[in-house]
Amino acid sequence: MDEAGRGPLAGPVVAAAVILPEDFDPAGVDDSKKLTPAKRDIMFDRITAEALAVGVGIVDSDEIDKINILRATHLAMKLALEDLKMSYDYVLVDGLMVNGLGAPTLAIVKGDSKCVSIGAASIIAKVTRDRIMVDMDRLYPAYGFAKHKGYACKSHMEAIETYGPCPCHRKSFSPISERTANCLLPGLE
Repeated sequence: MDEAGRGPLAGPVVAAAVILPEDFDPAGVDDSKKLTPAKRDIMFDRITAEALAVGVGIVDSDEIDKINILRATHLAMKLALEDLKMSYDYVLVDGLMVNGLGAPTLAIVKGDSKCVSIGAASIIAKVTRDRIMVDMDRLYPAYGFAKHKGYACKSHMEAIETYGPCPCHRKSFSPISERTANCLLPGLE
């Protein structure tokens, strides 16, 4: 299991859980951040085609604002496990320990680089979230979500300064919380 989207200023946090067959060829699977977008898309298709099960959990920005990003990440992980269409005995999770996942859990620091199933989950979570942000870009083109996926780059910060936050921004995140909640674009109130 792994997640994508803890740090951005906009969009959901997405977690993925993947169960791979024993004979799965690990070639090309790695931490999603080390792969190009094109390579991630290829691996996403291969993983979804060959995995025994893939589960995805998505928690939107409104819920993140209500419960905080750590709890939202853990909720996304629980939802990803619930979305698996088969049972599991053990959960391997990237990073720090997560309690309450319904099975014995082992946290592996840099697990997305060390463990094929965590790397596969990293790819599924990242591609899923990136595709959501491309869709958000169509709804709110002034912010450039298709390029930066909601992270705090210069062009994103300038758009927030110009237009204020839009509905998919995480209002509890600084610098969003430091700015007015009024949007200047029609339909974004």
